[in-house]
Amino acid sequence: MAIDTTTQTSPAAVTPPDTPRLSTRDKLVLFVLCAAQFMVALDFSVLNVALPALGRDLGMSRAALQWAVTAFALPSGGFLLLFGRVGDLFGRRRLFLTGLTLFGAASLLSTLAWDPASFLAGRALQGLGAAAIVPTGMSLLTTTFPEGPARDRALGISGTLLSLGFTIGMVAGGTLTDTFGWRSTMALLTVFALIVLPLAPGLLPESRTPDRPRLDVPGAVTVTAGLLSLIYALSTAADHGFGRADVIAALIAGLLLLAAFAIVESRSAAPLVSLPMLRRRTVAWGNLGGLVTFSMMSTIVFVLTLYLQEILRLSAFETGLVFGFQGLLSVVAGTLAPKVIGRLGARRTLVGSLTGQGALIATLLLLDRHGWSVWLATAAVALASMCHLGAIIAYGLTVTSGVPDAEQGLATGLVTSTQQVGITVGIPLLGVLATTSGDLLSGVRTVVALDAAIVLGAAVLIGLGLRRGRSGA
Repeated sequence: MAIDTTTQTSPAAVTPPDTPRLSTRDKLVLFVLCAAQFMVALDFSVLNVALPALGRDLGMSRAALQWAVTAFALPSGGFLLLFGRVGDLFGRRRLFLTGLTLFGAASLLSTLAWDPASFLAGRALQGLGAAAIVPTGMSLLTTTFPEGPARDRALGISGTLLSLGFTIGMVAGGTLTDTFGWRSTMALLTVFALIVLPLAPGLLPESRTPDRPRLDVPGAVTVTAGLLSLIYALSTAADHGFGRADVIAALIAGLLLLAAFAIVESRSAAPLVSLPMLRRRTVAWGNLGGLVTFSMMSTIVFVLTLYLQEILRLSAFETGLVFGFQGLLSVVAGTLAPKVIGRLGARRTLVGSLTGQGALIATLLLLDRHGWSVWLATAAVALASMCHLGAIIAYGLTVTSGVPDAEQGLATGLVTSTQQVGITVGIPLLGVLATTSGDLLSGVRTVVALDAAIVLGAAVLIGLGLRRGRSGA
């Protein structure tokens, strides 16, 4: 799964950091917030290598396995904007604690799942909890640590831990699955929640927007329902085709609801998404880059997990090691990317990173059934992930550059929403082509070809769009 929160490193990455001393309480607050975000990042990766074992145990078909990922990503992306605004209105700490409690309980349900329905219900509730934790946790961090060196350092620590969370999740997922079974991956998340939850109430300050903006209920309902309908339609169509009545109905409903959302936001006094903001070239093209890099990288990780275990017959632990290199090089990229951006600029780095990601993904077309392919998969996905992380940091900076301070909250909200939606849509759109193919290797190659073409095509379009928009919004 793609690393979904590394955009948070960008402020620290481009600001020459001083080394301010944090008080003991500040360190504890940072620990609680980072641990919660680390837990969510862990969830994105820890289950990946356990999918084949999970499918055998619960009787889930290869095609149904994508729902183990989608069931989490769908509510986490669909409810993110709504919960971010609810936290502004009713208290970010309150919603953060609620999300943390729900996440822990849902992880326990997933651990004890007795059939596919109970497991997917737990995953969906985990996603709902994550949708509350991610925006409120980020807001609590930025409001607790004042702008300047202290906030830069806090964001840098948070981003590094989140990158490590992905790596540790892949390795830990393989180790736990081989040693204790797939249920231990969900139990690990339960333990994390039990560690963080008792500490949070006494440490985190309550925080809400002073002006208490109104909740844009029509906008929240239409965008959430629209995303849910579209993802359901695409995921179901991959298994049963577009001829089914429920698929057609969900597809039409999703498109209509998102169109209604655009109309609602254009008239709302307190919109969830600022449409004038989206008209800025840097915001529009930057977010397209974020959407593509997240969706296409998460898809590649999903199909490679199946390829490595079902075709090359690697164990869950060995698969985790393959993706462990991916995570380690992502951490390296997080250190190098600011220097590249400083020399080339965020826009050129975004286009170059997408080009590199697409080209490296294309090399996976050479995968076959022989053992040497594991080395190709390891090298290609690790190097592609370096480009992926460069694209993440560059798109976050592209979107927020030149935006007035008063509108930075809207811009960063779009960055976060884009990454969540990207993670949500990639696997239903392309990943299922591998799981529903009669020949898995042929399906993997099809996904790789489409994935690479989309990333490279986006790089060209974004390069042209940002070049024309240099003079302004």
